[in-house]
Amino acid sequence: MTEPCDLTAVEARRLIGQKRLSATELLESCIARIEAIDHAVNAIPARDFAGARAAARRADAAVTRGDTLPALHGLPIGIKDLQDAAGLPTTFGSVIFRNHMPDADERIVARSRAAGAVVVGKTNTPEFGAGANTRNAVYGATGNPFDPQKSAAGSSGGSAVALATGMVPLCTGSDTGGSLRNPAAFSGIVGFRPTPGLVPSDKRAVGWANLHVLGPMARTVPDVCLMLSAIAGDDACDPLATTVYRRAVHRPEDFAVPAPIDLSRLRVALTPDFGFAPTERHIADVFTEQTGTFRHIFARADDAAPDCAGADEAFEILRATSMLASHLEKVQTRPQDVGPNVRANIEEGLRYSAADVARAHALQTALYRRWQTFFEQYDVILSPSITISPRSWRELFPAQIDGKPTRTYFHWLALAYAVTLPGHPAVSLPVGIDRNGMPFGLQIVGPRGGDAFVLSVAAALESLLAGNPRTARPVPDLARLRAARPISEMPGFLGFD
Repeated sequence: MTEPCDLTAVEARRLIGQKRLSATELLESCIARIEAIDHAVNAIPARDFAGARAAARRADAAVTRGDTLPALHGLPIGIKDLQDAAGLPTTFGSVIFRNHMPDADERIVARSRAAGAVVVGKTNTPEFGAGANTRNAVYGATGNPFDPQKSAAGSSGGSAVALATGMVPLCTGSDTGGSLRNPAAFSGIVGFRPTPGLVPSDKRAVGWANLHVLGPMARTVPDVCLMLSAIAGDDACDPLATTVYRRAVHRPEDFAVPAPIDLSRLRVALTPDFGFAPTERHIADVFTEQTGTFRHIFARADDAAPDCAGADEAFEILRATSMLASHLEKVQTRPQDVGPNVRANIEEGLRYSAADVARAHALQTALYRRWQTFFEQYDVILSPSITISPRSWRELFPAQIDGKPTRTYFHWLALAYAVTLPGHPAVSLPVGIDRNGMPFGLQIVGPRGGDAFVLSVAAALESLLAGNPRTARPVPDLARLRAARPISEMPGFLGFD
């Protein structure tokens, strides 16, 4: 029998509205799952069960009164520990903020609560979201739900693992170099990077920079759409938040249900590496094998990619200068309390000149324009979501892929930041497993402003692939996780060494 916590968000919300499931029953099922599983993976290290129970009771009272119920009414949600939620600590995975208790919600959290979501706790993240391996010196490492010895990626790693194991049906995330998409791929769930500004941010240090975005995570594409309908919208707090990006979509609620789409009419480009990403041979082969089961359904399916010349240089410079805006003072005044990834970015950023930054912006702009020309020929691009199969979380980052050294601690995220730079929306969709028995993520990239469109494509593919055991979303072995020893007992759990 399906436990309430294993229901999709869409189904749970429907049952709550029909008075066939109470918000309290759903929450208690989620709490039971957290208490049974989280010792093995460390996904939700900060919890507010008392506050969540009070919110669930209020949600049930609203149902009893016959109130109009908002989109996320009664649905438990995990909040990434880079985002403020009143009543819970926001540590950013940093010892500097170990005891930081914000007194107000960040916009994405406030919108989620206003839509009826019940905040359960904070999900783990790397220090300040730097790197794509969820471990830090405050809460320790988060293990992959398919093998807790392996990485959950990041920086929304705790959110992805909480979803994969049924701890909550919805989670918040954020993405610069793939932080919504990378952990979704490693844990077998869905992560969506929206067009910059579609989900407004009141905390982005450089308001006009398009690298960092907020977005939804869930187990299915319709669940992601439901959450997006609650957190999208114009907001003066964010200079990028504007309806100009929403192609033929004028209201946030228009995202709530993915529109039907005829896959047989699509022109699709498939690429294992965008012409430059250091994709592991194993992952390239799995990509070819998995897409080989369905590429025939499209009107056109070509092995092609947009010209991404200059992507590495542009992203490295723009990322480093953004880190300077957010973290320079911390590294200068408390270097002993800042981890190696953040220090490396600050040191790198300080080496760049104004000419370097100008060149990076020019490279990004040229890349963007080449992408627009490419999308005159194709409707979507398919690629692997991430360059490697999950490795041990003790490896802070992959220094080598197939024996070749990586450029930086985030070079292995090139499949994701290739898409970040031009600002296109992208979904990571779980498509079976790789040869190591770990989840394989398919990245689906849409045209400029095509958020609703790319989600419709993802939903159609998800439905098509669910019927084939080879391509269906993988599910972790919960019995094995219940019986596993605590991840906190593993050597190297806390810190960066």
